[in-house]
Amino acid sequence: MHIREIDTSKHPATVAVKFFLEDPEGMGVSSPEVSLKAPKTRTLLELALENGINIEHACGGVCACSTCHVHVEEGMKFLTESTEAEEDRVEEAPGLSRNSRLSCQCEIIGDGPIVVRVPAWNRNAVKEVPH
Repeated sequence: MHIREIDTSKHPATVAVKFFLEDPEGMGVSSPEVSLKAPKTRTLLELALENGINIEHACGGVCACSTCHVHVEEGMKFLTESTEAEEDRVEEAPGLSRNSRLSCQCEIIGDGPIVVRVPAWNRNAVKEVPH
């Protein structure tokens, strides 16, 4: 996935975003809770990846699968609204709830705070590991 370059002079990293990871080791981090500051216009997936949180994204973050499914527990109003395409894809995700979103489609537009739970099953269990 290509992470978009953002002009930090126009969009400084000021939005508080907290990730709760149900399987931190499976996502490449040691702590189950990660607090970050994000610039507006960054997606939740981009923010996670650039900070070492390996949220699965089989389609490369283009809303063609549901592997980057997360639960937005707080701050939904600080994210872009879901599109019909996202709603169609997120319905395919396990553990669907009212606050389910695809992290690749959640662009930060407000001042936060935002709290996101990344479920333990949100990883590619068959992904090949280097030998």
